[in-house]
Amino acid sequence: MRLTIILSIILIFTIQSVAQVNTLDQKLQNIKNQYNLVGMSVTVTKGNNVVFSKGYGLRDVSRNLLVDDSTVYRIASISKMITATALMILYDQGLFNLDDDVSNYLGFTLRNPNFPNDVITFRRLLSHTSSLRDGTGYDAFLSATYNNNPPPALQSLLTVGGAYYTSDMFSSSKSPSENYFTYANINYGVIGTLVERLSNKRFDIFCKEKIFQPLQISGSFNIQDIQNINNVAVLYRRSGGSWVPQFDNYGGIKPSPRDLSNYVIGTNGVIFAPQGGLRISTNDLAKFMLMIKNGGIYNGVRILNDSIVQKMLYPSWIYNGSNGNNYYGIFNTYGFGCHRTVDLLHGETLYGHPGEAYGLISDMYFSKLKDYGIIFITNGGVWSYGNYSGWYNVEEDVYKACKSFIDSLAVIVEIENISLDKFVLYQNYPNPFNPITTISFTLEKDGFTKLKVYNLFGQEISTLVQDFLISGQLYQFEFDGSRLSSGAYFYILENNGQSMVKKFVLIK
Repeated sequence: MRLTIILSIILIFTIQSVAQVNTLDQKLQNIKNQYNLVGMSVTVTKGNNVVFSKGYGLRDVSRNLLVDDSTVYRIASISKMITATALMILYDQGLFNLDDDVSNYLGFTLRNPNFPNDVITFRRLLSHTSSLRDGTGYDAFLSATYNNNPPPALQSLLTVGGAYYTSDMFSSSKSPSENYFTYANINYGVIGTLVERLSNKRFDIFCKEKIFQPLQISGSFNIQDIQNINNVAVLYRRSGGSWVPQFDNYGGIKPSPRDLSNYVIGTNGVIFAPQGGLRISTNDLAKFMLMIKNGGIYNGVRILNDSIVQKMLYPSWIYNGSNGNNYYGIFNTYGFGCHRTVDLLHGETLYGHPGEAYGLISDMYFSKLKDYGIIFITNGGVWSYGNYSGWYNVEEDVYKACKSFIDSLAVIVEIENISLDKFVLYQNYPNPFNPITTISFTLEKDGFTKLKVYNLFGQEISTLVQDFLISGQLYQFEFDGSRLSSGAYFYILENNGQSMVKKFVLIK
């Protein structure tokens, strides 16, 4: 009779779990329709695991190609978080100090000509407080960088008299030492160049070797590294009732490799767009996000020391009402390539970065306190300003839907027997998991104890303990699900004729 009751409860829990996923799926489909999104990808993590990931709509309208798990987007300014990580890897190696004058490393003197005695430091570049601006010379320099062989040197944009220099590349009123925040892409072009100077490697290659390959990420700042060009999402804007391609409209044909034989490493790291040019899927981006959330380590691979990650996340600049442009409330703090916000989800402290370019919007944010993360990318749509924040309304809606789903996963369901209070079976951690999780319990009475794992059909999968145990201590057992299929399973604790059961979810 007891097993029958447990199996009935298992069925109820399984239905609830499926219903939670289906509810989020339907909400996201409704959001896709409401905002006329061309396509979108959403990935949600809880603990160290992806608990939801799905694509919607089209990655290529003209060829009717659907968004799927392999869809790769040019993610815009989320790229800055990866670029900052590349630089901080070199900082971790002791190659510079954050308050060093970058002129000592660039090979030319970088100064705001309006404040020639103020040095521009690594810290100021990373936090957008350097006094650099995306002036009128920036676009012409980008065009030449992407099309000329060899590309122009960064010095030609940032020194008086340079071929691409314009006076509005620097603030005329705010000096670097004032710690005034103005978001400017050129800061990260300089950082990309510094990565090359310090490592003596091309920026895209350094990121591949030090970040992407160790984390088993197939994304890249170099389009040539994308294995299947058909996976790349075309970016669109709406015009005259039609979706007009803005970027990455390759039509299934990978562009010819660029001739960089005359390029001198360290003269112009903007070539591979460190400010916004990373192409990556949401599932691969989740690996990077989890690495940062976990203090520099993912799946046993350490990219950065935890103390370095904390430097990145800790605000170097905090908005006080007059010390910068906070962009409608999005940037009220800024660290190194990322920021902290409590506005995207009310009451939730999130770390991460947004992106917007060529019709795409993207967001990658995680909670350290509550151990979850949400990634959202769309390649085009029709949206407007947010209802309560500086983000667009579509971003608010996606994040609220995903947070509701996360909250439903966090509910701990307990089976109450008449003797429930005599012992405690804790929810496993992490949950969902892949492939290992820890199950803990305490006993109030000495006695023969069994802890077993069952599948949905009531078949025993594993016996974790079957022995005489004493009370008054915490027992912890690891369960390895590497040989099992994804799905819901249950573990049952029995002691002195009493039992408790809990559900856990394996997601591969």
